[in-house]
Amino acid sequence: MIRKILKLSLLITCSFVWGAESDLYDFSWLDKDKEVYVLQNRKFKKKGRFSMSAGYGKTTSGAFVDASAIQGRIGYFFTEEFGFEGIYSKNSGTENDTAASVRSSGSGSGTIPFRRIVDGYYGGMLLWAPFYTKINTFNSIIYLDFIFGLGAVTIEETNNRAQFDTFDSTAADVKESHSGVIWNFGTKFFVNETWNIRFDINGVHYQAKKALANSTEDAWYENIDMTLALGIDI
Repeated sequence: MIRKILKLSLLITCSFVWGAESDLYDFSWLDKDKEVYVLQNRKFKKKGRFSMSAGYGKTTSGAFVDASAIQGRIGYFFTEEFGFEGIYSKNSGTENDTAASVRSSGSGSGTIPFRRIVDGYYGGMLLWAPFYTKINTFNSIIYLDFIFGLGAVTIEETNNRAQFDTFDSTAADVKESHSGVIWNFGTKFFVNETWNIRFDINGVHYQAKKALANSTEDAWYENIDMTLALGIDI
């Protein structure tokens, strides 16, 4: 009985395999210049490195506006999981066909489509990158990081509230500035140790006056951008 217990204990002990991030498997039949990493390994490190990226995208929010965004980002990771990123976005937008349709259908009745066009925003986010993955495609391994962000921004926007206050569809637009919150979800595709491609979805939420004549109450508004960017790590 004791012998059986010892054999079982030895079997269980030998079943545990510990693989550190820096561990390598030794495949002697491979080219000496090649390394096979264990699953836990992060081939491309972020800790202690600065990152910069620039990209272009589309704004997906706003029923009466077609808009796009040019974004620049500068970030730094304190650890492999946590970092900080500053963002600047230059947005441009115009009234779309839906807005034009509302105006034409309301001809003579004073129908005005309310819209806020975000001209741009800037701010900072704390980043969290808890997950990464490797995808093996056609004998090539693609390394990805998944990045989440949350922070604060200042938003510059142009709206047509004056048209509601004066009941005049020709009244000039008004420019306003607001403070808001920003969230981000991104995937970072590593081309090599220096270059990468990023796909980001970020949302900006802010409070501003309601789309009612002479309203003093605030409501929440949002601006959602989807961007594709080229990045560099240094």
